[in-house]
Amino acid sequence: MRYPRSSRRVFLILSLSIQFFVAVMAAQQGDAPTAKEQKVAALKQSIAQNQAALKSYSWTETTQISLKGEVKKQEQKQCQYGPDGKVQKTPIPGGEPASEPPQQSGRGRRGGALKKEIVEKKVDEMKDYMQQVAALVHQYVPPDPQKIQAAQAAGNVAAQPSADGLTNLTIKNYLKDGDSVALGFDSAAKKIRSYDVNSHLDNPKDNPVKLDVSFASLPDGTNYAQQTVLDALGKKIQVKVTNSGYKKAGQ
Repeated sequence: MRYPRSSRRVFLILSLSIQFFVAVMAAQQGDAPTAKEQKVAALKQSIAQNQAALKSYSWTETTQISLKGEVKKQEQKQCQYGPDGKVQKTPIPGGEPASEPPQQSGRGRRGGALKKEIVEKKVDEMKDYMQQVAALVHQYVPPDPQKIQAAQAAGNVAAQPSADGLTNLTIKNYLKDGDSVALGFDSAAKKIRSYDVNSHLDNPKDNPVKLDVSFASLPDGTNYAQQTVLDALGKKIQVKVTNSGYKKAGQ
């Protein structure tokens, strides 16, 4: 049975329209974000919101420097964000090297003073190294949404759910070639629960650096890095930074 030419034209138009509609739907489905992309997007939003909230707080930063397991120096600083968006730190008097046991004799006192001088010299000798390490820490903490985005675009982000309800994100080449970041993200609460870094200064073999960060929440729900423990394995140095005493700036 042959249809009139006008009917065939209508059928052709309808067929093309259906094909176009199907192609559009397929394209839209292809562009839909994956579960991993959704997790990464939620993580970046959480980081940005927390950083904005923290800018209204001041807090105390306590730093302990240990060499071969022995605390050599401790210092405290009052911290708050300045108008330029960067953290401003004011030293709090009282930070001193680890105290030595009291000596009974004059000779013992001289020996204690000499040992204290040696300790201070060792700390001073490591000052340049520690400045490099501190600069490295600030490039990892807090996590940078732009670096996470760049790693995701390069295919260096893997996501896997864990038994405790967290999403474990593993980020390779986050800051340097060969480094890795393992991040535990609570999707329901939109908070980072764990953050571990394996990195290095100038040589992965000679100057490996391991960083473990634990997080806590303030009464208003703002998330913050409660404690950061950095191990410079090659130098047997550990730096422990604890943040406490959060209060609204100006109070």
